[in-house]
Amino acid sequence: MEKILRVNMTRLQISQAEVPSEYKFLGGRGLTSRMLLDEVDPRCEALGPDNKVILAPGLLTGTVVPCSGRLSIGAKSPLTGAIKESNVGGTAAQALTRLGIKALVIEGMPQSDNQYLLRLDREGAALVPAPELADMGNYRLAETLLAKYGPDNSIISIGPAGEQQLPVASVAVTNIEGQPSRHAGRGGMGAVLGSKGIKAVVVSSKGDFKKQPVRSEAFREVAQGFGKNLVASKKALTNYGTAVLVNLINNVGGLPTNNFSQGTFAGVESLSGEKLAAICQERGGATGHACHRGCVIRCSNIYHDAQGSYLTSGLEYETIALMGSNLGIAGLDQVAAMDRICDDLGLDTMEMGAALGVAMEGGVLSFGDAGGAQRLLVETAEGKTVLGRVLGQGATVTGKVLNVLRVPAVKGQGMSAYDPRALKGTGVTYATSTMGSDHTAGNALPGRGKVELRKPEGQVQLSLSLQVMSSVCDILGICIFVGPVEESMVVCAELLSAFSGERWGQEEVLALGRNLLKTEVEFNSKAGIGPVYNDVPEFMRKEALPGTDLVFDVDRDELENIFRGL
Repeated sequence: MEKILRVNMTRLQISQAEVPSEYKFLGGRGLTSRMLLDEVDPRCEALGPDNKVILAPGLLTGTVVPCSGRLSIGAKSPLTGAIKESNVGGTAAQALTRLGIKALVIEGMPQSDNQYLLRLDREGAALVPAPELADMGNYRLAETLLAKYGPDNSIISIGPAGEQQLPVASVAVTNIEGQPSRHAGRGGMGAVLGSKGIKAVVVSSKGDFKKQPVRSEAFREVAQGFGKNLVASKKALTNYGTAVLVNLINNVGGLPTNNFSQGTFAGVESLSGEKLAAICQERGGATGHACHRGCVIRCSNIYHDAQGSYLTSGLEYETIALMGSNLGIAGLDQVAAMDRICDDLGLDTMEMGAALGVAMEGGVLSFGDAGGAQRLLVETAEGKTVLGRVLGQGATVTGKVLNVLRVPAVKGQGMSAYDPRALKGTGVTYATSTMGSDHTAGNALPGRGKVELRKPEGQVQLSLSLQVMSSVCDILGICIFVGPVEESMVVCAELLSAFSGERWGQEEVLALGRNLLKTEVEFNSKAGIGPVYNDVPEFMRKEALPGTDLVFDVDRDELENIFRGL
């Protein structure tokens, strides 16, 4: 049977318990958010002993469902003060599932400043003092641990930024090749893990637990059909990765440029998916790369430097835009170098891209200064200077300290790489998401829904439907690139029916998503974060994108009331 594994860092004890019946059809974000509401005081200090870090594979992770290897990491966020789930690929979710772990809960706080390693395998779990790992970057750390424990392990770790408990700190997960290049970046989950004294978790992939669908033949048939459809319909993502969005979003005028002061970038071709694919091919890298076994979309990549040596992998659109055009930096080599620094030191590329954009507007650096930006990333993770500590608090605090009014953030979290004046549905998601301005909560990309991108009408309902369907994907552990669309929800209902042996219709599946959002709204309400915070920054309502009349003009009352009908 599956189990909940608890690691109490105050007592340095590990225990396990059976899964309560009410958690039977919860996984991923659905489980992390529900457990946080059940067990954590929403008013607690995010970096204090009463917060918890909860890691949960998706409900269908560990099965033959394609693209289902996602891991949710949840806690009260030190960046927003709200509930948070950060979602990551890599090998960890499947490894945890093979050990029968439905949720890993890390709670309490150690009595000393020691760093600990948590080892999980078929024999059980062990906490090991690991002072020798302190201050290690994720790359050296992964190499060290895989050499010691074997390449068939998955590593979950934090870099120096997490040890410094900076709200911009990410959690790294190794990919198939053992590189710590997949990150749960948003919301400071690395800081919360660092507050618990956990530097790394080593998870053996040799577990023998298997999820058994009740109607296994029907389950396999639906999964195979789903996979074939994804292979046929997601070729652009396979060939170019998420960087295929660079030209698309630039063309609709929503590509953040020079701290969200413009929506198009003159150097856009130097950052495009086509350019990325060409560089990968020329230098011996790769596109069409899977971040975990069973991924059929394969939107990841392996990026080499000009000498043909590995530099980074999983170079995503959001990183390219926020550390490229948003900083006035034209060139994938410069952005890839910044991505490598962030992955190694454990920094969220999106929050740092937003914070650096604010800092550039505040005169700390000039737009286009790639070398200066790289220097500030290192300075941030080290946490030894005042400026580094300020940037490490994220874009909102950076704006306050530098007296910059154009700060692209909601509920304390920097926006990802879609300007809400041009993509208003995504702007609604930014404004209303329970987790701050998070595009993964419901991204209204061009073509999703029958709503005009640039008009306010219908955007709230579009965002709400996307937030519900994205929540379903997060619960099941399915990558959102399968599409938070009605066709996918039909497949999810068929999969759950065959998996459980019970009847699931589309409406029952969507109810999972709605209930998750209600759970998160309740947590935030108890934390003092209510619907009055559901809005974009004031400058986006007043300052039109250059060359257009586009401002964010969705009615505030609609934003405040978006979740009332759940």
